[in-house]
This record gives sequence, structure tokens and C-alpha cells, in this order.
Amino acid sequence: MSQQEWLDRDFYAVLGVPSTASAEEIKKAYRTLARELHPDANPHNTEVEERFKKVSEAYAVLSDPAKRKDYDRVRRLLRSGGFPGTGFPPGTGSGGFDFGDLFGSGSPFTMGDPLGGVGDVLGDLFRRAGTRTASARPRRGSDVETETRLSFREAVAGMVLPLLMTGPMVCTSCHGSGTRPGTRQRTCPHCRGVGVRNRNLGGFGFSEPCEDCRGTGSIVDTPCPDCQGAGIGDRTRTISVRVPPGVSDGQRIRLPAQGEPGLGGAPSGDLYVTVRVEPDPVFARSGDDLTVTVPVSFAELALGTVLSVPNFDGRVSLKIPPGTQSGRTFRLRGRGVPRRGDAVGDLLVTVEVAVPSDLGHEAAEALRAYARAEEMGGFDPRSGWADSR
Repeated sequence: MSQQEWLDRDFYAVLGVPSTASAEEIKKAYRTLARELHPDANPHNTEVEERFKKVSEAYAVLSDPAKRKDYDRVRRLLRSGGFPGTGFPPGTGSGGFDFGDLFGSGSPFTMGDPLGGVGDVLGDLFRRAGTRTASARPRRGSDVETETRLSFREAVAGMVLPLLMTGPMVCTSCHGSGTRPGTRQRTCPHCRGVGVRNRNLGGFGFSEPCEDCRGTGSIVDTPCPDCQGAGIGDRTRTISVRVPPGVSDGQRIRLPAQGEPGLGGAPSGDLYVTVRVEPDPVFARSGDDLTVTVPVSFAELALGTVLSVPNFDGRVSLKIPPGTQSGRTFRLRGRGVPRRGDAVGDLLVTVEVAVPSDLGHEAAEALRAYARAEEMGGFDPRSGWADSR
């Protein structure tokens, strides 16, 4: 329904109720008319069918409190013949005025308007009525979000990840123009490419999206057979996503212009890929540092040894001095997670004594002998441990 039809039609008269009717009275009137005018009760009667449509349209507006409020406000405004409080006299001009310009942001006629933002009311009212708006004008495409999973080692090392995406994309046949290859759009002769047409009503003018070109300003005579003139179609594509080294769990990677395509030649949205990193059975992270816990024997810590520690580059040797305590952490510089630039984190190696669950007879006897020798030597592991408690 056009804006002018909205303004010309009296929905209360269509339902046969006064403008002061309650919601219950409006519902009752509609139900009575709907039973009387329903197409099933009046087969092949186009006149009754048309009236039934008008009754349904009127009820759709008056049964909705928000729509009815806006509809009543516009009717009061037009019946007044002018705009109270603005100094704008009734009937001025010959029809060159546009509500969007007259009551838009910054207009002097918005000040002191007792109806409270007429431009907004009209805009909301016509949008709710289902009229075509400027949705066909150029508009940036929506952003798209997805997730991908990487192993711990892939996230640390970085990689190029092939990502399979299915969704709306610019038509590859017409490249988004909507026209058959080899043809072009032509300028709409009714709106002259503006996408908007003006209608006059007394002393006022109303701007509406052009019905012929649907507000685009252009007409497609020979639509693209692949996308039926939409310029957009669903397809599956593979995108190469470069995952930088050292990416962390939950980090988002932005791929510009890889989201949904824009309308009317506008740019596409962006694609955001959230990375989920699976835990590793050996390594963990602490910021840019890699952490690993290496199980060792008591003898290795007491006597000292050289450990072969796993690393993403292979293995690295770590010297353990005699008398090292269980739980001590050693730092190996430059063996951790790559940072931005050429910097690299460290590898933190923690040694931890592993106690055997079953020593065996010979090992148990040897350990008992060691314990006796340790006691004779005066070693007490709990000496001074609880003296301050």
C-alpha cells in the first residue's frame, strides 16, 4: 500500500466503528465482517473479495496498538490543515514538500511539534505498512562469523588453513549486476535513476520508492539466468585462511570483504574466524612461553644428569646439576611460542620426581641400604620444616 493510500483510507469507516472504539469493539466488528465477506462464503465474487482484503488491512492496523497510535496521529495532523506550533500555514505551496525533508533531523519544524516527531511517525507508519523502502539501495554486506579447530602444535607453528564456506555470494556469471552477460541495466525512465518518485497531496508532497525499479534507479530487462536478476546466489567456496604462528584459543582472525556480498554494488562484509585450540598431552602455554613437565628419577636429581627434552623443533639437551630439587623449573631461551616480529618465547621445563609403584626385591633392598646410610650421614629431609609453626 502506498503512502497516499494510507492517508486517503479511513480504516475506522471500513470496519464501521467510530475512531473512539475500544480494542474489543474493533475485534468484534472485524469478526462479523470477516464471516460475512470471507471468500469461502462468496465464491467467484471479486467485489466481496476486494472488500474482504480492505477489512483485513484495516484490522491489521487498528488491532495493533502501536500502528493505531501512529495512524491516529497522522490523521489528526492532516485534518488540522497545517502543523500546529510550527507557524506553517494551511495549504501553503503547490506540492513540493517532502515529509522526510520537512521533519527530518535539524529541521526548524521539529521544534514545538505537539505531535512529537511527525517525520519519525510517518517513517515508522509506512515501514510497518509493508511499503517498499530503500532496501534496494547500495548497502554493505553483513559480516559472517565461523569457527575452526587447530591442534596445539598447529596453533603454535601457524599454517594456511583451507576453509569451506557455503552461503550467499556475488553471482559469478553477472558479477553482481543481475543482468544477463553481455547486457546492461538501463536507467529507470519513471524516476530518472533517482529511485524515488514524488506524489502531491494538496499542499504537501510525499516521496516514495519508485515502484517500477523498486528504488534502485535501474531496470533489468534481461535478468541473469543463474541468479534470476538478484546478483547474488548461494554457492560453496574454499577460502585460504592464514593462521599466524602463536595464535591463542579464542582469538579471532579477520578476513576483509570475505563476508556476505553487498547490495547495489556496495562492498562485501568481513569474515571473522574464531580459532579453537585443542589441548596437547605434553605441552601447555603460559603467554608466549611453552611449558612442559619432565618426569625424572630421584637418582637423576641427586647425582645430576643431562635430559633430552622434547621441543617443536625436535629435542633439546638440558643439564640437570646434582642436588636439584623436584619441582624446579629451568628456562630455555627462544624455544617457546613465536611472537610478532622475530621474537620468540621461552621453553619452561619443570622436573618432577616419579616414584615407582613397585620397586622389586633388589631395588627395595638397595633403597633400604641407602636409607640407612642416609640416616647415619645425618640427613633429615624435615629438619627445621615445622619449627616456626
